[in-house]
Amino acid sequence: MAKKNFYAVKTGKVPGIYKTWAECQANTSGYPGATFKGFETLAEAESFMGGNTSEAPAKSSGNFDGIDKLPKIYAFTDGSFNVATGVYGFGGFLHYSDVEPDVEIRGNDNDPEEAVSRNVSGEVHGAVAAMKKAVELGITEMTLFYDYEGVEKWPTGMWKTNKKISKFYVEEYNKIKDSLKVNFVHVKAHTGIPGNEEADRIAKEEVGLEK
Repeated sequence: MAKKNFYAVKTGKVPGIYKTWAECQANTSGYPGATFKGFETLAEAESFMGGNTSEAPAKSSGNFDGIDKLPKIYAFTDGSFNVATGVYGFGGFLHYSDVEPDVEIRGNDNDPEEAVSRNVSGEVHGAVAAMKKAVELGITEMTLFYDYEGVEKWPTGMWKTNKKISKFYVEEYNKIKDSLKVNFVHVKAHTGIPGNEEADRIAKEEVGLEK
């Protein structure tokens, strides 16, 4: 997957091209109908800013791939797996304030029973970590952006739990759900969504696949 080196904000607090996700987020979070996207090259970012329809998001309103507006409190999480080491990990961040910095979420493990589920174990632990951090901060409702379907379908009962990792996930979610309302939102992986790209980068870093 190509690294996102530029973030183009077409509609936001201060439209422009930024080099970091933090700058992009600062100019789009809480802004109605913000439109932005991450790119590998400056030329692609400039093309997007110029209104090239081949680079623009599918929706004319909203920022990218089904996200019409970033909520006030949200998290992006993702998982990864290193085949060579058997280590699974997760990454992401929790945005809960326009004043306080985002809380980075990261971790890894190599439990053999969970490692058979590869990156799925990372996806699950990332979601749980984000929820626990929200509860720790006294948050009662948040939106969780994810790219693996099980993140929503296991805790909501749409999928049956048949492995250690899915059973663990549902048990943890049931402990949290009375304290925290989670609004699950699915996003497509590797489509230039800045939050998802950042979560993916941290997850890969945790398993030694990116430095």
